[in-house]
Amino acid sequence: MKKEIIFTSLGRRADIGPYQINRVIPNRYVDAVGPFVFLDHLLPTEHPQNGSPEKVNGTGAHPHRGIATLTYLFNGEAEHLDSKGHHAKVHTGGAQWMKAGNGIIHDEVVNVDSNSGSMVTHGLQFWINLPAKNKAENAEYIPLQDGEIPKKVLNNNSVWIKVIAGEFEDISSSIPSYSKQFLYHLHLENGKQFSIPTVPELEYAAFLPLTAVTINDTDYQEGEFLMFEKNDGTIEFSNTSNAPTEIILFGGEPYTEPVVTQGPFVMNTQKEISQAYNDFFYKKYGEIDYSLVGKN
Repeated sequence: MKKEIIFTSLGRRADIGPYQINRVIPNRYVDAVGPFVFLDHLLPTEHPQNGSPEKVNGTGAHPHRGIATLTYLFNGEAEHLDSKGHHAKVHTGGAQWMKAGNGIIHDEVVNVDSNSGSMVTHGLQFWINLPAKNKAENAEYIPLQDGEIPKKVLNNNSVWIKVIAGEFEDISSSIPSYSKQFLYHLHLENGKQFSIPTVPELEYAAFLPLTAVTINDTDYQEGEFLMFEKNDGTIEFSNTSNAPTEIILFGGEPYTEPVVTQGPFVMNTQKEISQAYNDFFYKKYGEIDYSLVGKN
């Protein structure tokens, strides 16, 4: 039995400075998929050879509390700095995870990839809601390059699946999970299919960042977000095009605690939101040391 798709949407534009962005979730139908409460799609952009999005240090600095952010790059280079002293760059195919916990300020810049020479930027950013007990923990940061994200190659190299978060069969990501969650990047060569069984108690969604894909015998377009019914069943992906395709499949167990979201903070009560803002304004999250830029 194939898993039923209950609705689809195309997101809405939410550009930030030079970055062209589609906000995929939350949307008019759903506030979250499992622990994932936010998904921005940084649209593919080709930059001129003499440069890429320009940014002055500090202009993108902002706080978070109560969540983990996860950035995944199809193309480009993401540089991260935060008020706890973390600094790193990840490149095409890499990811970076930051647990905001009880409060952090970070600055993240997506640029062209200095390693590959590609002039295209393209990526995703997720917010993962933390259980109440973990919202009070200290902040953490983990950068992962492409080769550090586990990948399973199937069907004579015609299909592969990267496990950005969670686990798949016998492989698992090093990104911490505080509840059951999964985030997969699925690649299908032209004319190929891939089926995945599902777990009834988990929520499932798919996102098509680049191309149209046939899912459970129905065609869906580029940029489409699909939410699946919670019943048991299989999800079948078919690439009927003449080129490879990329699919993002993500979800997990439903978040059952109260959720109050305001700006960059996701907490369990309005009082906690107020405290998050108060601590930020009184500089309890620390400050970013921009002298770290260029040191690695």
